[in-house]
Amino acid sequence: MPRKMLNEEQWFKLLIIMQEFKIYDKKSLRLTVEAILFRMRTGCPWRDLPKDFGDWNRIFKRFNDWSEKSKLMSIFKRLAKDPDYEWKMIDGSIVKSHQHSCGAKKGSDTSIGKSVAGNTSKIHMVTDSHGNPVDFEITGGNVHDIQMASEFIERTGKFQDSCRLTF
Repeated sequence: MPRKMLNEEQWFKLLIIMQEFKIYDKKSLRLTVEAILFRMRTGCPWRDLPKDFGDWNRIFKRFNDWSEKSKLMSIFKRLAKDPDYEWKMIDGSIVKSHQHSCGAKKGSDTSIGKSVAGNTSKIHMVTDSHGNPVDFEITGGNVHDIQMASEFIERTGKFQDSCRLTF
């Protein structure tokens, strides 16, 4: 099993929040959540999840269902409540798009941009003073962090007198 699993305290805190969003504690829920966190942490394809987590397709379907219903975003926002805003840090990471990502329906927001590296997306993230994520946005890879700064400031609240912004 992976070395970074949720401890009991973290799991019970997360479970209470999940129940607020109508995700109930079935027998495989903890393993499913651990599998999703493992996949997000390592970036492995769904099919390559360790067998200890169970059927990768069932885990993927749950993840997809929770994502489409905005449950994961709601859980993220609930966990990001009451950040320490002595500092707000904004940074971005560029992710190269898969070769098949160009086939999305026209008119849909794919958050894929052209850059020197080809088709890329960029994950812009705001963290608080402790480095905890507070907000994020996915854009095309050609969007600079400074272009997202005003939107992040608006969404995360006004600066306090003692607040500093870093890029």
